[in-house]
Amino acid sequence: MPFTSSAVHLNVQGADEASRWYQTAFEAEELTRLVVPDGRLIHVEIRIGTVALMLADEFPELKSFGPQHFGGTYAAVYLHVDDVDAAWQRAVAAGATVIRPLSDAFWGEREGQLLDPFGHRWGLTRHLRDVAPADLQELTTKAFSAQN
Repeated sequence: MPFTSSAVHLNVQGADEASRWYQTAFEAEELTRLVVPDGRLIHVEIRIGTVALMLADEFPELKSFGPQHFGGTYAAVYLHVDDVDAAWQRAVAAGATVIRPLSDAFWGEREGQLLDPFGHRWGLTRHLRDVAPADLQELTTKAFSAQN
């Protein structure tokens, strides 16, 4: 599959298992798989909807590690889906850990965040309504003022 202007590359402990998990949890389609002589996967290309992702096992000799090596991740991959509730249930049933429960957010999305078994954070979202940019700051201030 040709890449768009960007693609996400995720390193994991266990790229084979991760590919199978993403197929179950996110209905991913595996497109390509390249194995190095010692059996590790250097490249597994999957597609989730229109999102192209590349997976690879850890390669310490190349300073290439998954998030579990570092004790977590600092980023989230967001998937915009038509039926976010069904996608959420599939991911949770497959073993994802809920970070932020699925809910209707003030910025006009139904959204939540999950952690997959390989240490990557995923946001699942569906557009509900347009929110005027002029209203977003006021809504942000209200939402975060209520938390304090």
